[in-house]
Amino acid sequence: MTLAQKIEEKIFKVLMIIATYFILVVLAIIIYSIFKKGIKSLSWEILTQIPKGGYYYGKGGGILNAILGSLCLAFGATLLAFLIGLPVALYINVFLIRWKKVAAFIRFLLDLIWGIPSIVYGAFGFTMMIYLGLQTSLLAGIITVTLFILPIMIRSMDEILRTVPYGLMEASYSLGSNKSETAFKIFTRQTISGIITAILLSFGRAIGDAASVLFTAGYTDHLPNSLLEPVATLPLSIFFQLSSPVPAVQDRAYASALVLTLIILIVSLFSRGLGKRYHKTKINF
Repeated sequence: MTLAQKIEEKIFKVLMIIATYFILVVLAIIIYSIFKKGIKSLSWEILTQIPKGGYYYGKGGGILNAILGSLCLAFGATLLAFLIGLPVALYINVFLIRWKKVAAFIRFLLDLIWGIPSIVYGAFGFTMMIYLGLQTSLLAGIITVTLFILPIMIRSMDEILRTVPYGLMEASYSLGSNKSETAFKIFTRQTISGIITAILLSFGRAIGDAASVLFTAGYTDHLPNSLLEPVATLPLSIFFQLSSPVPAVQDRAYASALVLTLIILIVSLFSRGLGKRYHKTKINF
């Protein structure tokens, strides 16, 4: 290695270290501010009650409707995206293994769709609702959020499936397995930890997005009782509380943000635990 290459390597190493610590510091500041302002307003009443009359003007109640609504919407959208996304990712990596240009074009389209802002998905969902004569509801929100996180789900799974050695596929075929068996029994078992990570990433985007559900899921102070009724979500609850002129209600918004952060943290730790548990799964032919 020449002197110029050594200097270049050190420069980029310093830049990477600076960028890494900068991101960590910004993340720490955000989390600290949320905990500092949210913990003092967090109470059992907020977690276990729905908003009462005048809640957004400082009166009693809580955000139980938004917590349950966000969980129902995020789990529903993530499950639907998984049921659609996994077969697509497997199809790209198993059935299109010899059609590299077609697979590359599909990946390009998915990357392109991934970059579309969530508000566009909300507008599209709202347009389809008007065309079909539907109202704002949990079902409409689930479908819209599914469309929003589907490219994320597919591309995340696709990247981890691409790490499976080609020789493993050939070994599976040599033992009499067909493409479907190879895809669902071999590839998925080899990449289960990465698939769980993809589900986690998609769930985080689903539960934390507000723009895509603003026009489709609506908002209500009641608990979700049906797929055809409007549903509250934590991001919109935070927005409405921050919009209140009452300081106490604004403090509740940080409590809601803290709850949302804790939910994502719990799901993240749970998913990481499952990923580590199945990371060393062996293939049995």
